[in-house]
Amino acid sequence: MEITPDAFIYWQHGFVKLNSTIVMTWLNMLLLVGFSIFVTIGLTSSKNLGRGQNLMEVVVSNIRNQIGDMGLKPVDEFLPFIGTLFLFILVPNILAVVPGYRAPTGSLSTAAALAICVFVAVPAWGVRRRGLLGYLKQYIQPTPFMLPFNIMGEISRTLALAVRLFGNIMSGAMIAGILLSIAPLFFPVLMNILGLITGVIQAYIFAVLAAVYLAAAARLQQEKEGNTDQSEKQPRDKGGISHG
Repeated sequence: MEITPDAFIYWQHGFVKLNSTIVMTWLNMLLLVGFSIFVTIGLTSSKNLGRGQNLMEVVVSNIRNQIGDMGLKPVDEFLPFIGTLFLFILVPNILAVVPGYRAPTGSLSTAAALAICVFVAVPAWGVRRRGLLGYLKQYIQPTPFMLPFNIMGEISRTLALAVRLFGNIMSGAMIAGILLSIAPLFFPVLMNILGLITGVIQAYIFAVLAAVYLAAAARLQQEKEGNTDQSEKQPRDKGGISHG
């Protein structure tokens, strides 16, 4: 039983392979980009919104709210990255209920690529907010002896992101295949519903974990800005009291 889209090869010439993972990934991107272009062409500020714009506004507003709840400010700075991760995982997981469609998120290479994007984005935002030295200092806190453990932690959480996404999608496909071989008339509907729920949950968890990692990388700079604002307000308050 083939449980990964990498195993379905449509075309091969020598070592070059065109498998289901590549085809479905490009199809996924075309659907997202095509839908975005279709909706944004007819954007309107009137009360009579089209279904496409209404759906897009609901999705974007909910993603913005979730990012804000994670403490990432300004929200619009992180919205493109977190939103893209969420939608890129969500759409194929939903389309997996369509016969013949194989979600590219069920491939370890796709899951690893998404995890690597988070692995690169975290230090990039951390250096941008804290500066290079300020970001690197976290690896020797609370003592320099923690350096190897902190580095291992960065690598292990990246592996955990990839394995979690791949493992859940793969296990869902494996269980579905086993149950379909036992009772092909009853379990297809049930497994499609469970697969749909699992796909949505996995997209949400991946995006939330990415937001948490980014928030941890940017937290120190936000704390410094908060302390600076408080120190600037205190002299003014004292000056106002003495004037009174």
